[in-house]
Amino acid sequence: MSTIRSAIVVGGGIAGPVAAVALGQAGIAATVYEAYDTTADGVGGTLSIAPNGLDALAAVGLGGIVEAIGTPITSMVMRNGAGRRLATLGAPAGLAEQRLLWRPDLYRALRDATASRGVTVEYGKRLVAVDQHPDGVTALFADGTSATADVLVGADGIRSQVRALLDPAAPAPRYVGLLGFGARLGPGPVDASRIGPTGSEMHFVFGRRAFFGYVLDADGSGGWFANLPRAQSLAAAEARATEPAAWLELLRETFAGDRLRMDDLIARTDPADLICVGGMEDLPKVATWHRGRVVLVGDSAHATSPSSGQGASLALESAVQLARCLRDLPYQEAFASYENLRRDRVEKIIKMGERTNSDKAAGPVARVLRDLMMPVAMRLMNPESFSWPMRHHIDWDAPVTGVGPGGDALVTAGSPARAR
Repeated sequence: MSTIRSAIVVGGGIAGPVAAVALGQAGIAATVYEAYDTTADGVGGTLSIAPNGLDALAAVGLGGIVEAIGTPITSMVMRNGAGRRLATLGAPAGLAEQRLLWRPDLYRALRDATASRGVTVEYGKRLVAVDQHPDGVTALFADGTSATADVLVGADGIRSQVRALLDPAAPAPRYVGLLGFGARLGPGPVDASRIGPTGSEMHFVFGRRAFFGYVLDADGSGGWFANLPRAQSLAAAEARATEPAAWLELLRETFAGDRLRMDDLIARTDPADLICVGGMEDLPKVATWHRGRVVLVGDSAHATSPSSGQGASLALESAVQLARCLRDLPYQEAFASYENLRRDRVEKIIKMGERTNSDKAAGPVARVLRDLMMPVAMRLMNPESFSWPMRHHIDWDAPVTGVGPGGDALVTAGSPARAR
């Protein structure tokens, strides 16, 4: 039985607020401490929440918040730059439709949801040190304040300060060879002979020189993102040091040689609306997920590149699974069970993202082979080979009862300990 009654959650992005809500549902009072001085309104581009992410939110009473603000996506269409359809991936049977939404909208919805649950979020709290002691753990912040609780949850993203304090030898984020850009579009002219509305489909284009994704309504509103191969990474701040108009011109030139005219959407983009992500990254294997009373969750433990389409959903899953384990077990066993439930699954999905990154950065020969083989491979492929990540279900009510021989988590029937 758990004796944990309080938690410090470091990080107010996606995993942190959901972890706080899930911990509260488990009877553990959690406060979120965010390094930035203000909320993230207006910050960030598109992301998708897959059916497994929706399932995780529903497990802790947050079902419906994404559905209310996200666009349902019924299929994903892959084309080459000439406009040829290479493959179509439909929604897996029996699952909810994934939702495409804008990160600022998700932040706002999660902030409202945590407030309605009585969760406090304190801003301007940049973590500088962690002091563990027999009765709890104390977080020390740059402004001279501190907080003490039974456990500390690091939900502070791919550049996690908690991870660095937990294990100074922990790996740094790894550049995947692509720069990320995107923008939201308001209503505008649409020439369907060049690039037409997508309806409920998400379109992905393997262009001659770069990768492009977009959704476009009949009135011309929607959004796009581009992944530009580049040998050397750029930090987000470095990318933003270049004028947005210059990046837009480079992107227009990059896609101008493709017959499917992605440059039409780029040309419609106001430079003020361009989002420069900089170098896209993932995390190599993180050896240490927990030590003492401190544990990592979400991107601080298992960041996958945006190409996987699963980053946010995996973070939501981990937040909920961690709360289940802390609800039912002493914290040492809870952390071990949580890692056992999560590690194999998230590392397998990270590898899937690596393969997608390679397709996006294909050279001339590899591009021809990809365009030839992808339609054949998709026809022969078992649909479960790409839909299995989305079928992960969390049974909140199933108690976690410990860690068995070889580190296997022991759970009641119906629990997803072996879900992949």
